[in-house]
Amino acid sequence: MKHIVIIGNGIAGVTAARHIRKLSDYKITIISAETDYFFSRTALMYVYMGHMKFEHTKPYEDYFWKKNRIDLMNAYVTQVLPEEKEVVTKNGERIKYDSLILATGSKPNKFGWPGQELDGVQGLYSFQDLQALEKNAPNKEVCNRAVIVGGGLIGIEMAEMLRTRDIPVTFLVREKSFWNGVLPSGESEMINKHIKSHHIDLRLNTNLKEILADENGRARAVIIEETGEELPCNVVGLTAGVTPNIDFLKETPIELDKGIKVNRLLETNIKDIYAIGDCAEQHEAIGNRRPVEAVWYTGRMMGETVAQTICGNPMEYNPGHWFNSAKFLDIEYQTYGWVYSERNKKESEQHFHWQHQDGTKCITIAFHNNTREFLGINTFGIRMKHEVFDRWLTEKRDVDYVMEHLKKANFDPEFYTHFEKEILEHFKNTEKITA
Repeated sequence: MKHIVIIGNGIAGVTAARHIRKLSDYKITIISAETDYFFSRTALMYVYMGHMKFEHTKPYEDYFWKKNRIDLMNAYVTQVLPEEKEVVTKNGERIKYDSLILATGSKPNKFGWPGQELDGVQGLYSFQDLQALEKNAPNKEVCNRAVIVGGGLIGIEMAEMLRTRDIPVTFLVREKSFWNGVLPSGESEMINKHIKSHHIDLRLNTNLKEILADENGRARAVIIEETGEELPCNVVGLTAGVTPNIDFLKETPIELDKGIKVNRLLETNIKDIYAIGDCAEQHEAIGNRRPVEAVWYTGRMMGETVAQTICGNPMEYNPGHWFNSAKFLDIEYQTYGWVYSERNKKESEQHFHWQHQDGTKCITIAFHNNTREFLGINTFGIRMKHEVFDRWLTEKRDVDYVMEHLKKANFDPEFYTHFEKEILEHFKNTEKITA
């Protein structure tokens, strides 16, 4: 019987296993050293915040895997031997495969800061990171202050987590405004204010120089690059992005760059070896997407796609129109299509921006300044329907159509205040001014 080995039990690897099982009777083995069972990584923050227990983050009951004949192996893979078609674990066990799926995810970026390996210095990605944070910052008595380095989605999550336990947080962001490489300035500035309103010490234009140790080898302070200020702390969160987890493959003939190089079928350069999820890197970027995408839903889509190919129905990975969602403390964020920051915006891209006076709701719509084709939308604090914007992007609707029909896309509950009329009026007034 053909044996499919999957390294990694995140959303990409588990989705591949489930769909291979639906399509075949192949033997399937998932190997992971992180946890015994698949869990929802995006829910880890809510465990620390007390909203749920860890067992609630598991989408499937523990008996699901045996029932569906998916073998789970808790082990750390140290080697892949393509010629022998084997993987080797840390304890020396060798597992033979017919097809191998690499779904090893990401690891937090580290940039060679002195002290980055000290106790109390950690990322926020894995289950082990959650355990470390529970140990390092159980309360404000043990952790008098935390310093978070890196202004992205993981950083804001970690800040929110720590603030639920009244732990003071200083947030070091090297950019002049939060996430302004992704967000247009109006949105970025709104999030700056929102972060500060939650009593988080946001330091913009600020870089980490060094992490200082106490006599026990634990972090006791950080040094600020620009000022030399010594800032006492007990925990340092390194949240300056992630990078594909591929170090164990560097001695293999598998082609690597930032990630594991794959074609549209998610095949590597070695026959019967595939890569999916955060660790995969497309030879050629798909549309405006990045070659490496560390996004939950793209991992799921890659898992579904590679299962088809392995089961004899070759299928190219086609993620469709870009979309994503996140949460900045109390403000929900959605994006559909492409809305670039000023740093990356093309000359042909024009923005319409509306912000509510309460400072917690806004939208930015991008459109082509000549054809007026709708290019994308960012929404903050207003829920919109994915399928509506996905259809409008496919139909290449113009911005005027989108604005007139914006109410059709609203997804807020019945008794929420709706702002489409106000947004449309502002759009028309803006158009008059620029005409």
